[in-house]
Amino acid sequence: MAQPLPIDAVLPKLCAVIAAQGQAVLQAPPGAGKTTRVPLALLEQVAGRILMLEPRRLAARAAAERMAETLGEPVGATVGYRIRGEAKVGAETRIEVVTEGILTRMIQSDPDLPGVGAILFDEFHERSLNADLGLALALEIRSALRPDLILLPMSATLDAAPVAALMGGAPVITAEGRSFPVEVKWRERPLPKGQRLAAAVADLVAEAVAETEGGVLVFLPGEGEIRAVQGMLTGRFPETCEIRPLFGAMPFAAQRAAIAALPDPRRRKIVLSTSIAETSLTIEDIRVVVDAGQSRRARFDPGSGMSRLVTEKVSRAEATQRSGRAGRVAPGVSYRLWTKGEDGALAGFAPAEIEAADLAGLALELAQWGSADLAFLTPPPEAAMAEARALLRALWALTAEDRITDHGRALAALPLHPRLAHMLMTAGPQAAPLAALLGERDPLPGAGADLGLRLGALSEQRPAPDASRAALARIRTEAKRLARGLPQRPAMSPAEMAALAYPDRIGQRRPGDEPRYLLSGGRGAVIRSDDALAQARFIVATDLDGGGREAKVRQALRIEESEIRALMGDQIGWETICAWSRRDGRVVTRKHEKLGALVLADQPWPDAPPEAMAQAMCDGVRQLGLRLSGAAARFRARVELVRAGDADLPDMRDAALLDGLEDWLAPHLSGVRSAEDWKGFNPLPALQAMLDWGQTQRLNEAAPAAFTTPLDRKIPIDYDGETPSISLRLQEMFGVTQHPMIGNTPLRVTLLSPGHKPVQVTTDIPGFWVSSYADVRKDMRGRYPKHNWPEDPTVAEPTLRARRKP
Repeated sequence: MAQPLPIDAVLPKLCAVIAAQGQAVLQAPPGAGKTTRVPLALLEQVAGRILMLEPRRLAARAAAERMAETLGEPVGATVGYRIRGEAKVGAETRIEVVTEGILTRMIQSDPDLPGVGAILFDEFHERSLNADLGLALALEIRSALRPDLILLPMSATLDAAPVAALMGGAPVITAEGRSFPVEVKWRERPLPKGQRLAAAVADLVAEAVAETEGGVLVFLPGEGEIRAVQGMLTGRFPETCEIRPLFGAMPFAAQRAAIAALPDPRRRKIVLSTSIAETSLTIEDIRVVVDAGQSRRARFDPGSGMSRLVTEKVSRAEATQRSGRAGRVAPGVSYRLWTKGEDGALAGFAPAEIEAADLAGLALELAQWGSADLAFLTPPPEAAMAEARALLRALWALTAEDRITDHGRALAALPLHPRLAHMLMTAGPQAAPLAALLGERDPLPGAGADLGLRLGALSEQRPAPDASRAALARIRTEAKRLARGLPQRPAMSPAEMAALAYPDRIGQRRPGDEPRYLLSGGRGAVIRSDDALAQARFIVATDLDGGGREAKVRQALRIEESEIRALMGDQIGWETICAWSRRDGRVVTRKHEKLGALVLADQPWPDAPPEAMAQAMCDGVRQLGLRLSGAAARFRARVELVRAGDADLPDMRDAALLDGLEDWLAPHLSGVRSAEDWKGFNPLPALQAMLDWGQTQRLNEAAPAAFTTPLDRKIPIDYDGETPSISLRLQEMFGVTQHPMIGNTPLRVTLLSPGHKPVQVTTDIPGFWVSSYADVRKDMRGRYPKHNWPEDPTVAEPTLRARRKP
């Protein structure tokens, strides 16, 4: 360790804290040296191996090489590394730099981690899902199995207090960074709308090269943008400038060349990199940073059903880290492709991956662990976890009680999304090309939705554009790796294999001219009408745009109904439908053969139970409305009037009746199946049946249904108004000397002429006889001379007839 680094000043204190308490949180800015100095410093006091997690494969290999070089040894001696598909470790290895998924597999395989003395979480501030899970598992192991296990999260920008609290109050050690001043240059105006990012970055790089000296590090979101900017810069600079891309999918030799110093100090290096260069990597000779202000992050994409890399604006913390790259060896300059005003709108920190990523893999790991009650810095969202477990049940990885199955354990052992792992384990090596293809970005963008075109190009049966050959070659290599060691399975079509991974994405074309589909999971999807798949009756949608109720199909395969039945036969079953149809205005009864939301066959159901039909008609009544009138309305009004003083009577207001239709109405709906039937239905018996004998007696006593006239006719009493009322011919009340009453309430009586026109409304018939009757008699005698209009109606006989002729 000849060259001093800022981290050296805190190493004694860190070692003392680790020796005393066995855990700590280390804060150290980029360039402080924590990645390569801390593991070596802990070698003497850690009994066993030291595992250091790195989020990226390139950083893991580079860190191992740097530490091995410091010790004067080859990689694989004291210091080694393990990444997916590659390992350089030996019997004497004490420090293993591993990528995050490797640690999870080690813990699941042997939870007490024999031979491991310490776990270091480098770049923990990036808050990857695997790092959060790894720390949560390690904390439980330390608590239950290995109190001697040393834990040390290391971070460049993370607020360390929550991490320390999660670890039970672990000490926080802070190291100062080596800071040379960095001048930040902003754009004066925002980028014009429509301007291509690559062109704007290329112009900014040219400006930076003209104004500065030393190596230039350019941050771009991904490989595509790097290739585009590289093409625009080629031939734009003197031959002394070397343009070197740097991204994760490159061969390691090319990555190493981008990191290493140029042998000729007179030459100048321009490195076009993804966010892989933000923190732990040391890139030699960099004095200038050009930041495009974008980053790719793993986000759960409902369209593909898996995590997808999406392009987002960087956070302020990320921008600060990137700028700091210019000041590691000398004063530097940072050019930003956004204005100082736009900087204020950036998020302070990038969100934790657990908040937005697909949690199917996490749910599977927790099921294998046997407990979801782990200490997470950010707890996984409950809704996302429920969705993840539902998918795992569909993939046979979890039981109905969410316990892991043997198949689920096999899926967890594969470095793939559970969807693809399920497909690979079920279909065998024949599925490896499709699994590798679905796990990568589309190698033929713009080629239409048919995934078969990509498979044809992958198998070299179809020509591929030059721009796609590198991606296809990478996918072929991955397919060979995935196929190794898998047992052969019966032959399956690509569509059948895709359906294994996407049982919720089997689509059935809807009726109509537009190529619209219903997916087995219940969502809608649409394909462009000019696409080769537009006429397919069934598809398997492997990639959707994820938007709204009806998503755009980005990639899919045509599948035959016979293939669906052969593959998903155990999930296809008959479902009886007895429901109200708003469109038809009636109860419909059908039998559907269904796969999820898809209807594969539709038949009549002639023997539907009357109870089910009545229940469905109740839904129709709710849509049509109660429409109580006549005798039913009067009965309801009587009950409501009496219920005000007798709470024992049932509530017959509309809301209560509609809420309880299945109880009081359904038993009386025999033969009622449509809106037309409902119009002719008399609900009065159903309403009357809501009252028992005692309630009915009290109702009849307190609010009789009718008034008996002197001629012994029963006149229905209307209770809808404020006062109970009746209407009858005036002559029928001759001889009445006491006004009719309901309890203590006088009836409102409308007296009618022989022509049934109202002539008087009164609540005091005796008073009417002595007051207004004389004027009414005078008028009625003129209009109805054939009828009897006595001078003294109190002694006259009631009648409904005209006088007899003399």
